[in-house]
Amino acid sequence: MKKMFTLSALALAASATMALAQNAFVTIGSGSTTGVYFPVATGMAKMMNDAGGLRANARSTGGSVFNMNGIKSGELDMAIVQNDVAYYAYKGTGIEAFKGKADAKVRSMAVLYPEVLHVVVRRDSGINTIADLKGKRVVTGDLGSGTEQTALQVLEAYGLEFKDLGQQLRISPTQGITLMQDKRADALFYTVGVGASAIAQIAQTTDVKLIPVSGNQAAALIKKYPFYVRYNIPARSYKGVGATVPGVAVQATLVTSSSLSEDTVYKTMKAIFSDEKALKAIHPALNTNYSDAKAVKGLPAPLHPGAVKFWKEQGQNVK
Repeated sequence: MKKMFTLSALALAASATMALAQNAFVTIGSGSTTGVYFPVATGMAKMMNDAGGLRANARSTGGSVFNMNGIKSGELDMAIVQNDVAYYAYKGTGIEAFKGKADAKVRSMAVLYPEVLHVVVRRDSGINTIADLKGKRVVTGDLGSGTEQTALQVLEAYGLEFKDLGQQLRISPTQGITLMQDKRADALFYTVGVGASAIAQIAQTTDVKLIPVSGNQAAALIKKYPFYVRYNIPARSYKGVGATVPGVAVQATLVTSSSLSEDTVYKTMKAIFSDEKALKAIHPALNTNYSDAKAVKGLPAPLHPGAVKFWKEQGQNVK
């Protein structure tokens, strides 16, 4: 009897181990808890857990550059990143952290929504255009971040460099908002989905306005860096924004590595993207902008085979 019990216990343990192996654990890199990446990644992880066959969690991180390095090292399985940053990582160019270190294993899964460049300035700063940032104290994002790269390229379109700023503050948006509130910074660059809680917070507590990126400068930017698109921030998106603000955006994209199995990626795609209504309900940025047709446009790297399988089943022309 004791021997039979032991054999039964071993069989149960083996069964449990097999089930655990089948339920792959997936860590999704996101961004700051005050941005849009984190709630979107959290919502996606919940959809994966609810669907069964996978276990997932969302991890708050330093953003796109950290996420691409995390995928390369295996620390992260998937991540939400700016499409331009994913492109730089894939090609080994653009950002110092990636130069000469191309990651040929980067794979796309889906484009999610536009990430709009917000140029937030104190209303008492005297700044009305990007050109007025000369000589000012400007938060350009964390060192090596996607936002810092966007700030560099937008300033370039207006004939400015970081050295033309009175002070370049290379800190996180959260830290930058504190400096703006304390009158220790005049302006802040932040590439994030419209409706981000960090921007809403500063608009509620400080008299600020958004500066447009438009005209010939926007056209020159898009011509040189084709991963940008024009995007108008709607009136009343934030307190004090009474009119539409012309701007530019990159695209938030879900990416992974070719090291992750086709089965895991396919199950992930099924769990997240089979129910478009449920996906859009995660966040207003998705509700306003996401569609299956847009999800396969502007990809920064080849699609993962698991994503190709899913999108073909959805009737999308992909390879």
